[in-house]
Amino acid sequence: MKRINSEFTIGPLKATFSIVAVDPSTKQVGVAVESKYFAVGAVVPWVRAGIGAVATQANVRARYGSLILDALAKGERPQVVLDAVLASDSNAAYRQIGIVSADGEVANHTGTECLEWAGARTGQGFSIQGNILVGEGVVDSMADAFISSSGTLAERLLASLEAGQEAGGDKRGQQSAALLVEQLGYEDIGAEGIDRLVDLRVDDHTEPIKELRRLFGIWQVGDLQAQAMRRYNEKDYSAAVGIMAEVNERSPNIPSTLYNLACFECLLGLSTESISHLKQAIKLDTSMRELAKNDSDFESIRDMPEFADLMSA
Repeated sequence: MKRINSEFTIGPLKATFSIVAVDPSTKQVGVAVESKYFAVGAVVPWVRAGIGAVATQANVRARYGSLILDALAKGERPQVVLDAVLASDSNAAYRQIGIVSADGEVANHTGTECLEWAGARTGQGFSIQGNILVGEGVVDSMADAFISSSGTLAERLLASLEAGQEAGGDKRGQQSAALLVEQLGYEDIGAEGIDRLVDLRVDDHTEPIKELRRLFGIWQVGDLQAQAMRRYNEKDYSAAVGIMAEVNERSPNIPSTLYNLACFECLLGLSTESISHLKQAIKLDTSMRELAKNDSDFESIRDMPEFADLMSA
């Protein structure tokens, strides 16, 4: 087989390291991936809530992602599905695939013709795979990080990806990364009618994993805001105050955060704190004053001189 720049010409090679994993406590499934390849998140990671996750890489056949998830949805086991899709594949030796089912069963394949270093590591509820890596220490470090880390599945996936890069990662360098997590029924706790919890991509960046971490931080703040609003809608104002206060600590000086925090505090009977945060919100964005004038959340402090001063300033 001819080579060009040390890559096989039979198809688009994705020199990649990835992890597919499940969190049995939340039933979340996810994939994290990095590669010296443009927009790796468009082709390698595949996730379906309640079913499983797939990473298809090396000489990639992207349609394997949906085919494998369809088979898992019918009750087939990961290894059986993997054997079946590869049985009729004349280029199986150039493929690399990792699979995890929603109940934690894993399977993976690293073809004998994948460029070194190529290989995989598995554990309870996860499979890690990589090709054209600096060495097997990449997947070993990823496995150690995933096992030892705490937090949500997304946080653990990202920690694993960071450990892989720290260990050397793709020997050709970095370019793109992605993080996908789904949770069956997530829409029942406030998402916009879909099961996708986290969907972040960095398509072209000198340090894509660092950029992915930055984007994830923004996502975390948004997720906390959504949690606070759910508690507010449930009239659990104490929980709403606690969560929105955490948002304010993580990302201070956001007018809308301060305004909502003031609303929740007022409803909880924390008048002094409410006026203080409302004052900060108005100082940062005077349009908050007009909102507050007719906001029923402030009804209990509307006759206080301090509130009247803020509205007339």
